[in-house]
Amino acid sequence: MLSRTADHLFWMARYMERAENTARILDVTYRLSLLPQEPEEVEALWAGMLKVMELQDSFLAKHPAFSTDAVLEFMIFDRDNPGSILRCLRATRENAHAVRGTLTSELWETSNATWLRMREHNMARLRETGPGAFFEWVKYRSHLSRGVTIGTMLQDDALRFIRLGTFLERADNTARILEVKYLKLLPGADEDTTHSADYYQWSALLQSVSAFEVYRKVYRDQITPLRVAELLILRADMPRSLARCLKEVYSNLGRLSNARSAETERLAGELEAHLRFGRIERIFEGGLRNYLEDFRDRIFDLGCRISDDFLIPASA
Repeated sequence: MLSRTADHLFWMARYMERAENTARILDVTYRLSLLPQEPEEVEALWAGMLKVMELQDSFLAKHPAFSTDAVLEFMIFDRDNPGSILRCLRATRENAHAVRGTLTSELWETSNATWLRMREHNMARLRETGPGAFFEWVKYRSHLSRGVTIGTMLQDDALRFIRLGTFLERADNTARILEVKYLKLLPGADEDTTHSADYYQWSALLQSVSAFEVYRKVYRDQITPLRVAELLILRADMPRSLARCLKEVYSNLGRLSNARSAETERLAGELEAHLRFGRIERIFEGGLRNYLEDFRDRIFDLGCRISDDFLIPASA
C-alpha cells in the first residue's frame, strides 16, 4: 500500500477516535462540575482537564478564565483549536475524502454525514439541549463509524492501518482520562481506599470509558481506586484498557510488518508484554503518575516510529 494512502487511513481513524474521547472526557468533567462545590473548584477542574489535554496555554491565549461555557466552546467548536471536536471531525472527513476509493461507500457516507451534521451544531443549540445529548451523539457517530468499518471493509492492510490508528489513539486518551481523573480524585495518594462521598466521582470516571457495568460484572463490590486502575490498565478483556489497546496495536503491526519496522514491533511487543504480565500493586509501588506519564511517552514514540516506518512523517 502507498504510504500516502496508509497515512490518510491511519489519521482518519485517529481523528474519529480522538473526537469520541474528547467527548468522553468533556462529559465526565461536566458532570463533576455540577456537584456542589465552590466556583474555584470548578475552575480548577476544567483547568486540570485542559492541562492533561496539553491545551491549557492555547485556551488562556483566548479566554481569561476557566468557565464551563468557555471551555466547552473551546473544546467543541473552536476552529483554531486542533483538539476541538469540530476540527477532529473535519479532519476525519478530509482524510476519508482523500482515500474515498479505498473505503467502502457505506464508510465514506458515514464520515461525510457525521461532518455535515456537526456543522449544524453550535453553542446556542448546545445550551438548549444540554451538553450531554451532544456528547452522546459524538460517541454514537464514532460507534457507527467503527461498526461500518468492521462490517464492510475487506480484511486487508487498509483495515489494519485503520485499526492501528484507532487503538494507538485510544491508548493515549485512556491514559489521559485516567491520569487527570485519578489524580484529581485522589491527590497525592496511591492507595486502595475510597470514601462514600467519592462514589459519584468514581462512577463518573468509569462511565467516561463505558466501564461502569463492566466493573460491576468483574468485581461485584465497592468501587476502589486500585481496582479501577487495574480494570483500565491491565484487563485485556476490557475494550478500552491500555492492555487491550496494546494487544491490538502489536497484532496489527505484526500483520503490516516491513523491512524497516522490526524495532517498532519489538518496542510495541515489549510494552504489550509489560501490560499482559503486569501487576497493579507493582505499578502503585512506583507511583501511578509516573507510570501513566511514561506510558504516554512510549505511545508517542510508537506513533512517531510508525510514521517513519509506514506513513508520511510529521503528521499531527
